[in-house]
Amino acid sequence: MDPQNKHYARKATWLAFGLVALAASISSAQDSLGLNSALDTTYVSLKSWRCCIEYHDALQTAVDATSTSFQPSPSGSTSTLTEPPPVPPSVQHDFDQTAEAARAYKQAMSTLTSIKIHPPQHTFDPALASGNGNSKSIFSSFLPNLQGQGPIGSMVRIVLKLHNSLNRVASVFSQEGLGLGSKKKDEEMRGKAIKVIDLLEHSAELGNTDALFTLGQVSLFPPTHHFPLEPSLAYHSFSEHASRTGNATSQSYLAFFHATGYKDAVLVNQGKAQLYTTFAANGGDKGAQMALGYRYWSGIGTSESCERALSWYGSAAEQAMARFMSGPPGGRSLPQTATRLSDLAGGIYGPGASVASTGLHSQRPAIKAGVARAAGETWEDVLEYYLFNADRGEIDFAYRLGKIFYQGSIYASPGGIASGSEGVGAIPRNFKSARRYFLLIARQVWPHDPPNSMTVKDEHKPVGYAAASAAYLGRMYLRGEGVKVDYAMAKAWYERGAEHGERECHNGLGIIYRDGLGVKADMKQALIHFNIAAGQELAEAQVNIGKYHYNRGEMALATTYFETAIRNGSPFEAYYYLGEIHSAQASNSGLAQHVASSSCAMAVSFYKLVAERGIWDDDLLRDAEIAWMSGTDQGKEVAMLKWWMAAERGYEIAQNNLAYVLDQDKSVLRLTRFSPFTPSNDFARLALTQWVRAAAQRNIDALVKVADYYYHGLGVSVEETEQSRLEKAARYYQSASDTQTSALAMWNLGWMYENGVGVPQDFHLAKRHYDLALETNSEAYLPVVLSLAKLYIRSAWHTLMGGKGGLSLWGPDDDEIVKQTQGQQIDDGKQSTGTEEGAQNEDRYLEEEDGPWYFGKAKEEFRRRSGQTVSARRRGEEEDPIQWARERREAEREREGDFGPEDYLEATLRGGNREDGEIDEFGETIVLVLLCLVISILLYIRTRIVERMRRDQREQGQAGDQQGRPNGNGGVFPPPGDPARADWAILR
Repeated sequence: MDPQNKHYARKATWLAFGLVALAASISSAQDSLGLNSALDTTYVSLKSWRCCIEYHDALQTAVDATSTSFQPSPSGSTSTLTEPPPVPPSVQHDFDQTAEAARAYKQAMSTLTSIKIHPPQHTFDPALASGNGNSKSIFSSFLPNLQGQGPIGSMVRIVLKLHNSLNRVASVFSQEGLGLGSKKKDEEMRGKAIKVIDLLEHSAELGNTDALFTLGQVSLFPPTHHFPLEPSLAYHSFSEHASRTGNATSQSYLAFFHATGYKDAVLVNQGKAQLYTTFAANGGDKGAQMALGYRYWSGIGTSESCERALSWYGSAAEQAMARFMSGPPGGRSLPQTATRLSDLAGGIYGPGASVASTGLHSQRPAIKAGVARAAGETWEDVLEYYLFNADRGEIDFAYRLGKIFYQGSIYASPGGIASGSEGVGAIPRNFKSARRYFLLIARQVWPHDPPNSMTVKDEHKPVGYAAASAAYLGRMYLRGEGVKVDYAMAKAWYERGAEHGERECHNGLGIIYRDGLGVKADMKQALIHFNIAAGQELAEAQVNIGKYHYNRGEMALATTYFETAIRNGSPFEAYYYLGEIHSAQASNSGLAQHVASSSCAMAVSFYKLVAERGIWDDDLLRDAEIAWMSGTDQGKEVAMLKWWMAAERGYEIAQNNLAYVLDQDKSVLRLTRFSPFTPSNDFARLALTQWVRAAAQRNIDALVKVADYYYHGLGVSVEETEQSRLEKAARYYQSASDTQTSALAMWNLGWMYENGVGVPQDFHLAKRHYDLALETNSEAYLPVVLSLAKLYIRSAWHTLMGGKGGLSLWGPDDDEIVKQTQGQQIDDGKQSTGTEEGAQNEDRYLEEEDGPWYFGKAKEEFRRRSGQTVSARRRGEEEDPIQWARERREAEREREGDFGPEDYLEATLRGGNREDGEIDEFGETIVLVLLCLVISILLYIRTRIVERMRRDQREQGQAGDQQGRPNGNGGVFPPPGDPARADWAILR
């Protein structure tokens, strides 16, 4: 071949490889930004490769033709040189368009990455996250300790505090803080946003499908407030992208638009929503599978079908489980739990009135966090207090601080390390700081790292905290968290803690022996360690034993372990395997119909929990919280959009948050002419829809809200009569009252019976519901007492006017007699034979199985059957960190002030009485009242005595004036030296 021909061929080859490399770089950039799916990447790669092959073939044809034209002539005298045929115009045009589209898309993505995205949900001072160094130098002997207790350390801390406060004030009044210097930067960022959108539109017009999908993402979820929110553009972009590529994610977005009609981008069409959701679910989109399962379960846009809901929720749960198992040994770290906005305010109806903040629900982390925030406590203050005490050498503070940095939250979830943490107390995870504090504790017992096994034998050393710290250190080496993976070091740390009976260490050793990590696999040895940890109620160890029996086909024993693990706090794996077991029972044709139906419902509930917790890629709830915490109008709008999308997938928390934000039933003046806003029936209708869906998933406060909406006529159809909606409100109140948890629903129902609104007027039923409200919640004492007083007055007036059915003021009411009769019947029933009891229990079980089902009932069912409750928290490790720190601070103040300089007697009494029993409050009140009476009587007697003495003196003075004779100097007053002068002395 001629050298020039070889040159053409080489250029064509290099051009083809260049285009392939360009397509690969585009795909890698796309993956790094997380803006498309694997299906799009494959499609673009194949398309780019196909274009390269077609263009290479065209060039090769041209080169071959050129090479034939360079053959010498037969005469051999001269070589005629002919021009190569030109590249076909269509191929050249397509290549130019493809290259330009790729160039524009790459430039748009480069500009987009330089724009700041939403800030994280919670950030604090990086200095607090990094902590102080643990190493000591020669200078530390001369310089004052900033965390010390001396006056120099205190002075330095005060100076640093003042310096930080002055810096904050200066930053506020700077040009950036006042908004004067940021105008130019804002214009620059807005220009970049316009550039990104323009480049994406240009690339999409040239046929780049990646740019089309990215344009839809940017239009629907603006990265910053400089980007406009354009749902219509997003809908058309996703529609075009889905029609070209069949991408499942785009079809899922289209399903959302058709299901909700968001921003009027398209009319609501549940049929099209069902169609697009089915296409996306079959394409492997996990969110679409959850949405389709929820639609079949709730009957949205289709008929209810437990079997189809089980199929789609099972597929979503399988994806979540596969992603979980793809992580380090023991599985991926679980995402933090989502938070209800209403919980931060004490519930939908506020503290005390909401079910979410009464009874055992008041101990949930979200409620505690809301109380702490209302008291003015911030996570920065909590961490600073922990850091101060930990750096002073307080072991318990250091251990808790290490846990906080490891789990990335103030609040840990019950069940052990593998159970994750609560998102309400989220802080940035810092494995380096966590490891530093754990080593600080462990080295007090083991001065050297493994393999040195020397132990300090001292009864005063914190062996328990050291063993717990060894569990965290072993886990970090086992999973490569903050350090390189080292199975030998992990095993050594686990063995150190296991010597002292630490359950997490035994579980870690079981994982090492089961999976053969650095050692020969030994299932027998693994089971020994798992059983030790499971005996100490560690949920992860119980799951590991359950999986062993599950793989051996011992389903009954496996079910027992999985249910026990759930009671002890297992949030993920146990639910998945229980879902698998009940799914197999639901598909067993040999079981009775009601048993199979019950198993199907339980399997759906368990799969739903797994699918909703296993969200490492598309965490809509977390993203919505971050956007909401940004505080901007656009951020809140994006948050509501993502909550709406999650609500369509069946997330109860998202349904609650969206309805709570849109709730128009909060203002006291809502029904008066002083109402601060005009109610929007569109927003009220959407809020009512979300309240209804949340109520169907055992949200009792949402159920009461549904009744409130029907009572006030918010969001209901204008064609519905007033009597009809009031009757519906009464039925919803009755449903909430039947749960025996909502005192507010009972009181509302009592008021409706008292006034005959929506139900027939019945004073006896009104009194019964008022009494039940007080029994359910003691905080309802005042409103119930006032209501009962008004009820008796109204009943008496009703009786005086000749009415019937009033309450009796002198004897027991009819309803109390009925209650006593029912109680006697129950007591008589207890004396029946065992056969009758068994028949009654069986009938009751069948009746419950045939009753309506709801999300969460499966969990309540096996808890009720087992008759067990969640065990107490072990060793106090999972108690509220803020409350624990508050109690420690108060204890230190009392201890330091027992014999302080302010009041020795008071401090002595306070210290001496600390171990005494509590004084009876009633007796103390009586004593105070008696003391006040005695003091009042004494004051009265003293006043009377003084007045009588003064009156006697005045009378004596008047008598002396009449009998005495005036002298020359003092009148009737005796002269000095006269003994009668003493009679004139004034008694005091």
